[in-house]
Amino acid sequence: MFGLLFQSKKSTKNTFNTTTNTLTTDIHSHILHGLDDGAKTLEESIALSKEMQQRGYKKLICTPHIMKGYYNNEPENIKKTAQILQKALQQNQIDLSIDIAAEYYLDEFMFQKLEKGEELLSFGNQYLLFETSFISQPAFLWEAIFLMQSLGYKPILAHPERYLYLQENFAIVEKLLQHQVFLQLNINSIAGYYGREEEKLAKKLIEQKFITWAGSDCHGKRYIKALTEAQKTKTYQQLTELPLLNYQL
Repeated sequence: MFGLLFQSKKSTKNTFNTTTNTLTTDIHSHILHGLDDGAKTLEESIALSKEMQQRGYKKLICTPHIMKGYYNNEPENIKKTAQILQKALQQNQIDLSIDIAAEYYLDEFMFQKLEKGEELLSFGNQYLLFETSFISQPAFLWEAIFLMQSLGYKPILAHPERYLYLQENFAIVEKLLQHQVFLQLNINSIAGYYGREEEKLAKKLIEQKFITWAGSDCHGKRYIKALTEAQKTKTYQQLTELPLLNYQL
């Protein structure tokens, strides 16, 4: 596991007010600059970090995409970028802890890594965040999950509410849970950020108490605006009342 924790020494007053419970640990974000389709510059990373801190967060687990041919990130460049952000947060008196992991795209490239037993970027107690095609279920989904678990990882499927194949077949969601796969909801989904079907499934997953993790999946300023609206909803209150594992980090 390549978990890496940084702590800034100075504090900034939390200026965000909400009448609901508020999560303080985010386990899915793309605020490390220049690594994927998230923050482009260090200045943007700093601004996003400050926005997250003002909305109640004290710890961010940064999870850059790792996707063959698009985002060929390695542990060392992710770690280096996190160190640069850590220093900048200290200089700007932003009180946040920064940890690193990754969001793996489940394709043949990741499957080969699993077959070879390569060490992957995880966080906490070997929690491994992964995503799939938004349209169709990967042919090797169940075999990949078995390999993850055989290697000691605890797989977390990122934003299940966004996958068309899960929207159309809820039985697959139940099968994922039976296979001990954790589900991580994107908080913005409950505010309709991605669309009506995504919002509908997100609310159903919360009502069924199938969600174990919640994340911002923050890529930029527009995500912060949606997060702010989501935090004001009754559904967010229901989400934060679940026994989320975010609270254990």
